[in-house]
Amino acid sequence: MMNYIEREQLISVLYRHRDTQSVKVLTGVRRCGKSTLLRHYADKLLADGVPERNIFVKRFDSFDMPLGYSAEQLYRDLRNAAETSESGTFYVMLDEIQEVDGWEKVVRRLQTREHTDVYITGSNAYLLSGELATYLAGRYVEVPVYPLSFREYASYVAQRSIRESQDQSFARYMMFGGMPGLYSDGAPEDLNQTKAQEILSAIYESVVIKDVATRYGIRDLATLEKLSRYLFATSGNLFSTNKVVGTLKSAGIGITNLTADNQIDALEKAFIIYGCEQSRLRGKELLRPQRKYYPVDNGFRNLAHGFDGSDQGAQLEGIVYMELRRRGYSVSIGTLPDGEIDFVARRGSEKIYIQVTLNMTDENTRARELAPLQKLNDAFPRMVLTLDHFGLGVTDEGITIRNVVDWLLK
Repeated sequence: MMNYIEREQLISVLYRHRDTQSVKVLTGVRRCGKSTLLRHYADKLLADGVPERNIFVKRFDSFDMPLGYSAEQLYRDLRNAAETSESGTFYVMLDEIQEVDGWEKVVRRLQTREHTDVYITGSNAYLLSGELATYLAGRYVEVPVYPLSFREYASYVAQRSIRESQDQSFARYMMFGGMPGLYSDGAPEDLNQTKAQEILSAIYESVVIKDVATRYGIRDLATLEKLSRYLFATSGNLFSTNKVVGTLKSAGIGITNLTADNQIDALEKAFIIYGCEQSRLRGKELLRPQRKYYPVDNGFRNLAHGFDGSDQGAQLEGIVYMELRRRGYSVSIGTLPDGEIDFVARRGSEKIYIQVTLNMTDENTRARELAPLQKLNDAFPRMVLTLDHFGLGVTDEGITIRNVVDWLLK
């Protein structure tokens, strides 16, 4: 029996946009929970009293969907369903819509129909580019869907009355990540390396083949796979195309800078990696900013490392980065003339500087992590996130030192 993991925050976002004219576009990496979220939302609408015939749901990557299902067929099915619906709003939920050629025109027509509330999902940023941007300019709202946050995972563990400490739960989350498929058909405590490797490898291969190679016509799958695994394994390191091309060439893999850039762009558009660019905090702008890349989920980083648990500092950094994105921040790397701040997070007029470290108990580590934050002279909050349980609080300079697990759960 499949377990549903509650995602209350995302459901509340959908409710907030319910019955508005804008098309709701749910985006995110394949298998991050978009389909289940949409199905659960439909169940919520039924519980609210919406007639079943007023909810049209189709998942276009399912086994039951006929091969060659066209936009014309979709349009006919929608018209038939709308004609037999009852009075009130007609809810349309089109899952993995990018599988249907010409879907954009159908969605545009739906958007102009009165009393029609439209939700679509997709696993590629192509969904929000090209013709859709033309047809729906200013008429859609994007709802990013990510793998489970630690807060969602911890809530699921609590519901199952699993006897383990918060630190034990976080250790499992840090190792295996939050892809819902890891936990949907069994107890979290039964998850092991073999099972995680099977599930994550299947997801990874599906993304690389369907959402990257097929979508962008990439034939050299071997190079694409090596490049993506390299990015996973080295996440948290400053990245330049010259460096990665040189590394791959030294391993006997021939690749040009242009090919590497194009493949990285395709991986980003499939939402399986995210780039975080340097930004200068003082003085002139960087002429050629470098980036750090983070996998959408920590499980993919550890998959690339064979789950050996190496470089936990980089793992923790990736978890914090994705959580900041999940909370709606735009994130960059703060670059000073003689130092670096892990993350500069912006959301509207809000800005916060964040350092991430495994611990602050060693005096040298503490001094190193605090130094860049101490050099800032604006009034925005400064914070260090650590796995420590002791030595937390606020320094004399006003820098908050906080346990990262507590922060993730807030």
